Amino acid sequence: MRLSQAQAEGQALLRAAGIEGAARDADRILAATLGIEPGQLRITEDRTLSKEEAARFNRGIAARALRQPVAQIVGFRDFWAHRFKVTRDTLDPRPETEALVEAALKLPWQTVLDLGTGTGAILISLLAARQGASGLGTDISDAALEVARFNARRIGVNARFRKANWFQDLDGPFDLIVSNPPYIAASEMPGLSPDVRDWEPRQALTDGADGLSAYRVIAGGARDLLAPGGVVLVEIGPTQGAAVAELFRAKGAAARVLPDLDGRDRVVVADFGGINAK
Repeated sequence: MRLSQAQAEGQALLRAAGIEGAARDADRILAATLGIEPGQLRITEDRTLSKEEAARFNRGIAARALRQPVAQIVGFRDFWAHRFKVTRDTLDPRPETEALVEAALKLPWQTVLDLGTGTGAILISLLAARQGASGLGTDISDAALEVARFNARRIGVNARFRKANWFQDLDGPFDLIVSNPPYIAASEMPGLSPDVRDWEPRQALTDGADGLSAYRVIAGGARDLLAPGGVVLVEIGPTQGAAVAELFRAKGAAARVLPDLDGRDRVVVADFGGINAK
């Protein structure tokens, strides 16, 4: 099977399986099989794939037809300025989460706590962009923490990681607390795309309740771990801005909601010092 044949057949199989963006996904899987970037496919010699390459590509296409996310198939996702390892034990870092990173880098801080770190994408991106900063990432999943540690080593960031259930046994203070917590309500789970619902870790998606449980915990415990003037940034679902902001205001913070690049509510900034919520 030649490269061009594999590309055409992969795209056709994914279209037949009802995959949106079939051509894009087939190209990502083929490029990963060859160890190149997708954009290089058009300038790569139309050679015959080895048996091992053809088998790996076919396995990837079959997995995508079953709705496994491409990031899990190829093993990575590009986020902010880096490439992160992704497994079934972690959420796939999404472009909308970059709104949180962008907002955090506009604030003055040197120490950061990332609650529910997953791949470590938020924490590592922040530390890589701020010289001299230090940070801790926590998660309740040992497997996710191993992925985060791998990503930190590969990217060259000196981040610390530990197993913890939100603020359990943590000592501060931190200038900044960030989190992309499970915010999908249990009632919304059946309506999710199977790519997400059936393949990503459930405990990272939903609190099994109204989608606000994690925010209640974070709002209630943040003040005790923040340095004077400290700030909390949390990612939210696009309909949760008002509710989450009010949870922080009830604990004495000045809170505002920031949009993502699509204009949807995406980040709540909760300022417990009153200096960054103008």
